[in-house]
Amino acid sequence: MSSDQNAALKKVLKPIHLWAIAVGLVISGEYFGWNYGWGVSGTVGFLIATLVVTLMYVTFIFSFTELTTSIPQAGGPFSYSQRAFGWLGGLVAGYATLVEFLVTPPAIAFALGSYTHFLYPSLEVLDVAFACYVIFILINLLGIKESAMFSLVVTLLAVGELLIYIGIVAPHFSYETFVTEPMPFGWPGVFAALPFAIWFYLAIEGVAMVAEEVEDPKRTISRGYIYGILTLVVLALSVMIFTGGVAHWRLLSEIDYPLPAALGIVLGRDSALTQLFASLGLFGLIASFHGTIIGYSRQIFALARAGLLPSFLGNVNARFQTPHWALIAGGLAGCVALKLGTTDQVIILAALGAVVMYIISMAALFALRRKEPGLERPFTVPAYPYFPLIALVLSIVCLIAIVYYNVLLSLWFFAGLILVTILYMATGRHKVVENSMAGTEHLK
Repeated sequence: MSSDQNAALKKVLKPIHLWAIAVGLVISGEYFGWNYGWGVSGTVGFLIATLVVTLMYVTFIFSFTELTTSIPQAGGPFSYSQRAFGWLGGLVAGYATLVEFLVTPPAIAFALGSYTHFLYPSLEVLDVAFACYVIFILINLLGIKESAMFSLVVTLLAVGELLIYIGIVAPHFSYETFVTEPMPFGWPGVFAALPFAIWFYLAIEGVAMVAEEVEDPKRTISRGYIYGILTLVVLALSVMIFTGGVAHWRLLSEIDYPLPAALGIVLGRDSALTQLFASLGLFGLIASFHGTIIGYSRQIFALARAGLLPSFLGNVNARFQTPHWALIAGGLAGCVALKLGTTDQVIILAALGAVVMYIISMAALFALRRKEPGLERPFTVPAYPYFPLIALVLSIVCLIAIVYYNVLLSLWFFAGLILVTILYMATGRHKVVENSMAGTEHLK
């Protein structure tokens, strides 16, 4: 497989592709993972947590779109934060985003394995998960246009399936069931549930990673993001509320396949429709798994190109114009995570990486408004400064809640950041970045 360090990423993506990648990145969060939030907060407690997180994501995406359209680079948050705060800002954002996008695919792979095992008990969960990595890395190697078309097809199928699911369970919704033990852990439970509410929307910002592969990024990116977040808000709230009204939340709060289980309660586990839904449910998981592989590969590619990771990871395949070594390296890291973690731990770690990145991205938006008032901004955040301020404050609240309820995982996360920073400084790479940034400033 030949490669060319200087080969460019191909600009072929249109608004429909970006909508598909945005929704596809996230839609598995509607299929599983969020239900662990019921286990720490009850139905009403989790509804409150979800509404808070929904407000955070809506204000964040409108704010983040300004950054993505102003600086359409594959590094995404890393690029914005380095431009605003220098090498250390870029390092923090790059590390947080990389953690988020490397540990999200293993969580989805666990669920893919669990759904498949639900259908075919002879297939082991981990065997299916490892096979998914191999298959989808190969699909991604073929090129971004092919990957985006695949995303579009499976995302449309996944959205259609969720609408059918809502249509089946809605007539069986019981308000009395939904408000049984509504907040058994009180307000502390609402805070403990925040990372699981984040899972409903986690990774939508991954659209920024394909910004260099978009036709007319200054118009296309904003459309993809805004249509994507609106689609996800409707689906997330509908799925969570209607599912909570068909069975007591304790029956569904500790499994990786809550929607087929809810259908099993409504229609019977052996119903052909339940079995069909579990089979089709794989589409939503596949869409997100595929999307997060695109996300991690572009983040590794951008960090390697900037000197934060070994340079060979920034190579682009000469034939397919995809970052092949970045795809393979991220896949190996994900397979290690599969062996070491459980679904709820992986979700919390991904949420931790995400909120740290949201905080530094919103801070970068404020800094760049002040530092570069003349920067071309094809899309400007509405209600500035209130939208980015709401996103920033709620992200900080989420970070405090995640750290408070998950001290050990948080220590691992921040210890990794400190270690990476020390290594980066010890090798003198921060000086290289400082010099290159100084040269860029001089050219301006």
